Amino acid sequence: MERTFVADGLQSLRSALVPSVPTAPLIDLLYLTDAGLEKLRSEFAQEVLDKREIIMVSNQVMNAMADTQSPQGILALCKYLPSDISRFAASALTKVAYFWQIQDPGNAGTAIRTADACGFDLVIFSDQSVDIYSPKVVRSTAGSLWNIPVIDDVPLDLLEEFSYSKNLSLVALDGGADQTLADLDKSLPTTLVFGNEGHGLPELAPAFQRISIPMRGHAESFNVASAAAITMYFLSN
Repeated sequence: MERTFVADGLQSLRSALVPSVPTAPLIDLLYLTDAGLEKLRSEFAQEVLDKREIIMVSNQVMNAMADTQSPQGILALCKYLPSDISRFAASALTKVAYFWQIQDPGNAGTAIRTADACGFDLVIFSDQSVDIYSPKVVRSTAGSLWNIPVIDDVPLDLLEEFSYSKNLSLVALDGGADQTLADLDKSLPTTLVFGNEGHGLPELAPAFQRISIPMRGHAESFNVASAAAITMYFLSN
């Protein structure tokens, strides 16, 4: 069954109009003000816009529809199919990022955006994570939701099974681990696992390699989005 969500603003819609991956959400309806239409016409050929059903609305209606205080006159109702990890059973994967029960929309959106920037193949969120299609998460991805496949509601045990089946090494970020990023074998196909903002990760199987990020200052830990950015960038170079 298809589900729907809202995406607003030019930054998100640039990618939504010309998605990079076949599993990306699709635009169902495009709501535009006169100013919003002009913005899109300045960047896209008319034939791209002609493929979408467009509904013109007033500024007042757009203000009532949009989640932001200063909407850009561009809002889309998008649709997607519920994610299923089995869709990637035949895919060649070398870099996967998994987030366990992440709660903050900004962290989730930034994680997706960073994985996209670092050339990862897939981003997975566990059950009991933030809704990755909520307006704040979608906005935080800055369009990357249409550039990289994203799956949600995947429990940790299913992630383990999937990673084993794809010969992906399981690497968990753990602030108390003795091994560090320097001990990470970047040549191996890998699933990086990141924990909840406040509670970290649950008990993990021995198959997980635990690594930490060395810190020279006095902070207790990295924010999960920052830790993910550092680790994903390290693995991608």
